[in-house]
Amino acid sequence: MTTSIERGKEVIRIEAEAIQALESRIDESFAAAVDLIFESTGRVIVTGLGKSGLIARKIVATMNSTGTAAIFLHPSDAVHGDLGMVRADDIVICLSKSGDTEEIRQLIPMFRRIGVKVISMIGNVSSHLARQSDIVLDASVKEEACPHDLAPTASTSVSLALGDALAIALLDKRGFTREEFAMFHPGGNLGKRLLLRVEEMMVSGSNVPIVREEVPLSDAIVEMTSKRLGATCVVDDAGRLRGIVTDGDLRRLLQRTKDVTNVTAAEAMTKNPKTFRKGLLAATALKRWNRTVSHS
Repeated sequence: MTTSIERGKEVIRIEAEAIQALESRIDESFAAAVDLIFESTGRVIVTGLGKSGLIARKIVATMNSTGTAAIFLHPSDAVHGDLGMVRADDIVICLSKSGDTEEIRQLIPMFRRIGVKVISMIGNVSSHLARQSDIVLDASVKEEACPHDLAPTASTSVSLALGDALAIALLDKRGFTREEFAMFHPGGNLGKRLLLRVEEMMVSGSNVPIVREEVPLSDAIVEMTSKRLGATCVVDDAGRLRGIVTDGDLRRLLQRTKDVTNVTAAEAMTKNPKTFRKGLLAATALKRWNRTVSHS
């Protein structure tokens, strides 16, 4: 009897082999599909039923996040009014393992009347849907990972990978940037990392600890303590930054001398500290800072 571990490994192997076999079928039809979508002035309408519908939703999400406007169209809802979302300048992608899903078959004549181009991502390239499509992407598999060869497993993995391939090929063709990606993900860590600028992170106004060069070190310590930043800027009479006193500077000073009674902020400060201009991305500032620290 097959153990759970053995069955799990077999599923991974079957799905991995199915995706690997897909690579050889990324051909001129795939390139034509990418070009068709890229040159379209409309959106990508992705449709599929059951498990194919779930994969279609994920493809829509990936396309939207990478610069290709896409909408999911449920086949059953389409014939009850949602077909109204489809315009002649859109591109339709139909997902179907058999290529003979009745709900999809009903939609094809409707798509033809509207005038949209149809790309099929399909498990049977000899099917009715394949014959009615402008471009056919072969998503067939030798076998499902299901021991009864019934439950969509390898086939959905292949469709998902093929959808990812389309989305990323389009991303590349558009020259879609990291910053554009971040614009579509402002709430995520990546968006914050790519969009946040130094002025949005810095302490400003009266919250900035500042002392003059000539003040006693004791006053600088009071300023550091009251503003709770562990450091204070040191400026000249014109308000120009001359240095910075940090907790580390204080420790190093005390290693050299125990008597700091007559020491001024200027004598304790680190001169010409590293600075960044307003408008710089915080991620860029961090990289430059880490580079400075690693070389020091």
